[in-house]
Amino acid sequence: MAILVYIENTDGSLKKSAFEAASYAKAIADQLGDTVTALSIGNVDKSELEKLGKYGVSKVLDANQDKLKSFVNKAYASIIAAAAKQEDAKVVVLSNSFSGKGLGPRVAAKLDAGFADGAINLPTFNGESMEVKKTAFSNKAFATEVINSSVKVIAVNPNAFEVKEVGGTAEIVDFTPAIQDQDFNVMVKEIVRATDKVSLPEAEIVVSAGRGLKGPENWGMIEELAEVLGAATACSKPVSDAGWRPHSEHVGQTGIVVSPNLYIAIGISGAIQHLAGVSSSKTIVVINKDPEAPFFKVADYGIVGDAFEIVPKLTQAIKNIKNN
Repeated sequence: MAILVYIENTDGSLKKSAFEAASYAKAIADQLGDTVTALSIGNVDKSELEKLGKYGVSKVLDANQDKLKSFVNKAYASIIAAAAKQEDAKVVVLSNSFSGKGLGPRVAAKLDAGFADGAINLPTFNGESMEVKKTAFSNKAFATEVINSSVKVIAVNPNAFEVKEVGGTAEIVDFTPAIQDQDFNVMVKEIVRATDKVSLPEAEIVVSAGRGLKGPENWGMIEELAEVLGAATACSKPVSDAGWRPHSEHVGQTGIVVSPNLYIAIGISGAIQHLAGVSSSKTIVVINKDPEAPFFKVADYGIVGDAFEIVPKLTQAIKNIKNN
């Protein structure tokens, strides 16, 4: 018996969430006295998969087929379920990423398993029961979920669990389960990525701005601050709706949900829909000239003042620290 963890990749390279999920699965395996088997789907180089051994993975099932190069929800879910059955896995771990949100329920249904998404810490076990703390109500609350099924599926939130190297090596094994043609009824034709930017869902630091910037021509100072911090840039919904920034940067309940270690909100009032998408951030810093802005109620640190004065000074201060 083993803990199975699904490993995500982008264009053949393992994502940060892959190592988070592997570390999470290893911690569960240590609790139960089991081993960790990882599943990789798509064209990933063996040298990439070998890295997983450092994070406690004993074996990697490599489903390397050309037709699986692009993400296909139904087909990927079928492969994960087949791997879980082959390995007699009682716990299946995924990242609660964009693709993980779609895969988790399908995999659980195929395995007749209980499912907990949005996990933020390690589960506890009491016999057949598993108890896990998770986010709820669009990150506005926490819930403790108890799963009593024999097979359990957990999707762990990005940045919720520390990546831990424990040493070791992983055996790479080819995995070619039977896949039904109906699993490919819907196919991905094209994926366009902003390859020169930090991935927003996985970013540890996010610099976000709203209508307080007054126009797209003022976004240079936001991008400069993000660059010196090694951060991803984001925006509020009104900004993307106005065409100031691409919709791929819109964070909030109706956009991308993020949970970075540091979220800096500049010129954003803090509407409830926006807060729902960022409230699981570990530290929130708000810069706004309105002292009554709702965002200050949830901020860990707040600066009341003009963003056009504060942000350049903040950027310069960070540069000075780095230079010294």
